[in-house]
Order: sequence, then structure tokens, then C-alpha cells
Amino acid sequence: MAPVLSSLGLILSSLEALSSLHAGFSNAVIEQVRSNLIAIASQSWELGTAAEALTELDWPALSVFNASAIPPPYELDPANNASDVLKIATSTVSAKPSDSLALIANDGAVGDPASIGVAVLLANWTDSSDTSYASAASEQLDYLLNVAPRTDSGAISQRSDQVQLWADFIYMAPPFIAYYGALQGGENGTSLLQTAFEQISLYRDVLRDDDGLWRHVALGSWEDSTHWATGNGWAAAGMLRVLETLDHSSVASDFAEQSASLAQWIQEIISTAWQYQAENGTLLNTIDDPTSFPDSSGTALLASVTYRMAVYSNDTSLIPYADKAFQVIGDSIDENGWLRNTVDPETFDTPSAASSASPEGQAFVLLLQAAYTEYAQSVASGQVLPTSNSTSSSGSSNGDDDDSNILRRCRLVRRK
Repeated sequence: MAPVLSSLGLILSSLEALSSLHAGFSNAVIEQVRSNLIAIASQSWELGTAAEALTELDWPALSVFNASAIPPPYELDPANNASDVLKIATSTVSAKPSDSLALIANDGAVGDPASIGVAVLLANWTDSSDTSYASAASEQLDYLLNVAPRTDSGAISQRSDQVQLWADFIYMAPPFIAYYGALQGGENGTSLLQTAFEQISLYRDVLRDDDGLWRHVALGSWEDSTHWATGNGWAAAGMLRVLETLDHSSVASDFAEQSASLAQWIQEIISTAWQYQAENGTLLNTIDDPTSFPDSSGTALLASVTYRMAVYSNDTSLIPYADKAFQVIGDSIDENGWLRNTVDPETFDTPSAASSASPEGQAFVLLLQAAYTEYAQSVASGQVLPTSNSTSSSGSSNGDDDDSNILRRCRLVRRK
């Protein structure tokens, strides 16, 4: 009887998972959010995040989350042309001064211009007739690796005028470095993949606290030791993009240990963060400070990572938190498609004014929708099921999880 009971349990788990799915945001809401994002994104990191969000939402076949996306096709067909993403790349490269190595000159932030680099690389790969994309991407990489200031340990500074590490950097630069390496291939490509991982590791050494959450800013002339929700989202989401890039590269087997570490490091952030979730589903701007205010931006970004990680590791223990977050994000989008209850992305510690909106918050809604769509499809297909062998939702990770166990779970999913 044991095999029959086991099969029955699997069927019941499948039905339970399917019954927990919701419809996601409507097409009308997403189109409003998307249109608003394109209208207001102007800063370097806003454009880079917008390009990534549009890729994941509208062109998932070209996203690093797709196993066949590395390398992308040399020519894009009309149904998969990534036109809005390539428009960001083209306008950035066209406006780039010839004497600037960085994609955006005099930005002040080292990492932020590099966030547009993935879109530029995609443009270069799919348009061999225009060599300006290759030159711009190469110069951006040169600036990161050979010009930007570094710590004594080798961590690339987020600021150009001083050595200072920000959690934000993890979303901006390592995904570009890794994608460059995955497309380049060969020994140089492998070296770049390792560099992307090492930069994350060096940043984690400085910014991670004992509970697994990351401080926002360290070193330099001022510091922000708070566990900023969006900063932790930047770190987790950036690590996830590098993880997927490593796993979908031609040398994935050489990076098994690095992938296992990244999976663990992402999981420790999200499993700790959700322990502070408010009853209505939101996270506070400073995650573990009860006097802080609710922030829909960081909540949306961390929820997107949670759905992606459930697909990656077949661990759904944190999905109830993500589902509650999804609900509060939906309640925070007004009738005109603007995400409200966000943190002001320029100050980090004050709510956005009623008359303003957060471009990155708009992008995070799209990232959330894209992540949930993949999760729902994985549940519907039976790839993802509730598991008992997972990080407990009743306590946070201490960072000492068994890497081999995490890697084993990830490989199980990848073989399906």
C-alpha cells in the first residue's frame, strides 16, 4: 500500500498547489504600470532596471531565467524582438560621450550605468551591423574592472569618488559582468563569471549581518547600517540573476559550488526578511525596525525573488509570504497604474511624496508579475510541488545550511 499512498499524497499536494494559485495582475493593470515606468525612468539604475523588468515580463525567452537564452539568437524574429529593451540600449549608446568608459558619463555611481549593460550586450548580439554596442559594452566592463576604485580586498566600489559598498551594486554590476562572460565564452568568459561571483562574495563579507540580512551602505564618508528592504531586494535579486547566468552558461558544471553558495545566500535573505512581514503582507522600509514605515517597493522585489527561488529549488515554504505580499502590492496600485506606499528612492528613509512615484517601484511590479507567472506555470506543469525538505518558514537561516543539500534540490529541478 505504501506506493499507492505515496502517489495519493503527491496528487493531493499537486491539487493543493494548484488551488493556491491566483490570477496575478490583470493585463490592463500591467500595461498601465509598464507605460508609467517607461514614461518616468530616466536615471541610470532606473533605465537598467526597466530594461531587465521588460525583458523578464515581455521577452522571457531572452531572459537569463530561460535555459535557452544564453546565447540569444543572432536575429530576433518579429514576435520576439525585445523592441522596448533595445530602445533603451540604443538611446544609451547613442548618448554616450566618446571620452566616457561608463555607459552614462559622470554618473557618480560605478555600478548603476552597468545595469544597462545587459541590454546593450543583447543589442550587440542581435545586431552585428552596429559595432557601437560592442565598443560601449567593452568600455563599460573596462571601467568596472580596471578603473573604478576598490577596497583592499578587491571589492569594486559603488561610488566613483570614494570607496564605498552599497547593497544596490549587486543588482547593477555583477549580472552584467556574468552575462558578458557567458556570451564571450572561453577562458576570458569563465574568468568573468568567476569575477561576478567573487564580487558578490566580497560584498557579502562586508554587508551581511549575522541574521542573514544585508546592511545598506558600508565604508566611505557615511554609512547606512539599516537593513533596508529595497537594498536586501537589490542584493537577493542581483545574486539570483548571476546564479541563473552561471547555471545557463556553457560552463555551468564548473560553477556548481558557486551556484550552491548563491542559492544559500539568497535564501537566507528572503527567509529572514519574511519573518518581519506585517499582517497585511507588507515589509517595512527598514525590515526589522518596527518604527519604520511600510514600503511596497522592497516588498514587491523580495516577493519576486521568492517566487523565482521556489521554482529554482522546488522549495515552496516561503510562498505564503510572497502571496500575501502580492496581495498588498495589488492593493497599492492605484487606478492609474502607479504603485503607491513606496519609499523615496532618492532618500532611502522617507516615503515617496503623494505627488511622486518610484520608477524602480514600477519596475518591481513587472518583475513580480514575471516571477509569479513562471511560478504558476511551474506549479501547473507539476515541476514545483510543496516540499517538506525545505527552509523552514518558522525561523530564519543562520547561513550554515548544507550547500550540497541545496545544490541537490536545485539539480533535481533542472533535470525535469
